This record gives sequence, structure tokens and C-alpha cells, in this order.
Amino acid sequence: MQPSEKLNDILFYTLEKAIKTYRQFAQKNITKAGFDITIDQWLVLKTLQQQPGIAQQEIAAMVFKDFASVTRIIELLVTKGYLNRSAHATDKRRSNLTLTDKGNTIIKDIQPLIMSNRKRALEGISGEESDLLNGVLNKLTGNCQSSG
Repeated sequence: MQPSEKLNDILFYTLEKAIKTYRQFAQKNITKAGFDITIDQWLVLKTLQQQPGIAQQEIAAMVFKDFASVTRIIELLVTKGYLNRSAHATDKRRSNLTLTDKGNTIIKDIQPLIMSNRKRALEGISGEESDLLNGVLNKLTGNCQSSG
């Protein structure tokens, strides 16, 4: 950072601020609507719904969390009755994680609110602007992944 550079002029700071602000906004609305789930818990459930049988390590990578954090999230989801956990048939280090009816129901029930949160956050942003931003962010991600 240049001595005269302001935080709000740094793209990565602005990205982080936008993500944090959106997550706070979305979580507040989820809680206000009476759902007993966090965004991170929803992400884990949604990942398991879309990729049944996925390993916990892969879940951690998908939701940008470390293994220990995902372990805690899974424990809470099992306690809340959203997930079942059973021993893996061939690998004692792994568990089978499956959504319960309650887990599938909360994903279905919360979806309209998730869509409403996204719509509100994207207000005033055209489809073209959204597509352009998505493309730029994907390039940025690719640049960082290929640079090792």
C-alpha cells in the first residue's frame, strides 16, 4: 500500500467490505425471519444437498472454511437435527453425512429469503454489470490460483 493510498481505494479491501456487509445483512434477515441457522451452516447443508457423499475436507474447500470450523458446523447441524452422521463403510477417518427431512425442509423454506437478500443486494446493478463483475472476479481468482 502506498503511503497516500486510502483503504477504500483498494479493490481487495472493497471486496472484503462488500462480502462482510452482505453476510451481516443476510444473517440479520435470516434471524429476523425466525430461522435457527447461520449462513455458514446453510452453505454446508446446500453443499451436501448438491453433492451427496462429499468428504468433509471437500466441504471445507467449497465453503472457504478450515477443517476444524466445518467439524464444529457439522456438530451443530447434527445436534439441530439437520444432518445425520454415520460411520463410513471403508474409511474410518470419514463419516457419511446425509441431510435429514428437517435439513431438506429448511433449505427449501429459506430459499425465498436467500433470493430476496440477493435481489436487495443487487438493486440498481444491471444484469450486464453483474455479469461483468462476475467475469472480472473469476479472472482475479484464476490469476491467484495459477500464480501459486
